[in-house]
Amino acid sequence: MALEVDNSNTHARYWLSRLHLKYHVPGQCKAIGAALLVEAANMGDADAQYELGRNLRIENEGVDTDQEAFYYLEKAADQLQPDALYLLGAVYLTGDCVKKDVASAIWCFHRASEKDHAGAAIAYGSLLLRGYEVPTSLTKFNLIKNGRKLRKKTGEANPIQLAREQFENAARLGSDLGFRWLKRLEEEEKRLLAA
Repeated sequence: MALEVDNSNTHARYWLSRLHLKYHVPGQCKAIGAALLVEAANMGDADAQYELGRNLRIENEGVDTDQEAFYYLEKAADQLQPDALYLLGAVYLTGDCVKKDVASAIWCFHRASEKDHAGAAIAYGSLLLRGYEVPTSLTKFNLIKNGRKLRKKTGEANPIQLAREQFENAARLGSDLGFRWLKRLEEEEKRLLAA
């Protein structure tokens, strides 16, 4: 297994690293897979950056690689890689290895949701329902883009409607949790109407 055609093809390096790291194939070598993954990540491949950041974060027990993992996740998120945005949002939300920053977490979840990441849509919607405000960096562009659809009569964005849209997006992507959140919202609305 060698990169014979084009040594500058970063995505080929990423997929070749996956062959070495995840599958039992003839000539498999985890050290070569790890080296190819690091090379592809350092060459700017967003999927490789996410995979390396995730591996550094999850699979290195007893070794402090959080800052290096955060570096690669941030690089992948800069390229709007959905899984990296979701994981980075979780890091910001929990304050694990960085200062807790809910606004940054919401931004990450919002961007990942736009890239059809069901988990991010659910996280984003649930934060909206818990009363967290959408950062102004997002509301500026969304209110211009979506206009009156997302506004109440008072001119403010409706967090329940925004959350519903996120759960609908997750449900559309096949997430059972998205359906559960939608059902929960409907039950809450019925309870409020009955009272």
